Amino acid sequence: MSEAISRRRLFGWLAAAAIAVTAPALVASEPAEAQTVGMDRRQDRRAGRRMGRTVRRTGRAASRATRRTVHRGAI
Repeated sequence: MSEAISRRRLFGWLAAAAIAVTAPALVASEPAEAQTVGMDRRQDRRAGRRMGRTVRRTGRAASRATRRTVHRGAI
């Protein structure tokens, strides 16, 4: 007939159910918009640093030329 469910098996099922419920919300969430001027400036600085790192990490001649123009302030 019916078997007794152990605590370990019960907690395993509860954990799986909790992950199944929360995972779509974590994956589908969109980034929040900045709320203040200071936060906008911070995001701009972070984007600039990311772009600079990307340019530095690529060793191609075109990337070096882009880095030189960015450094000189042409862009």
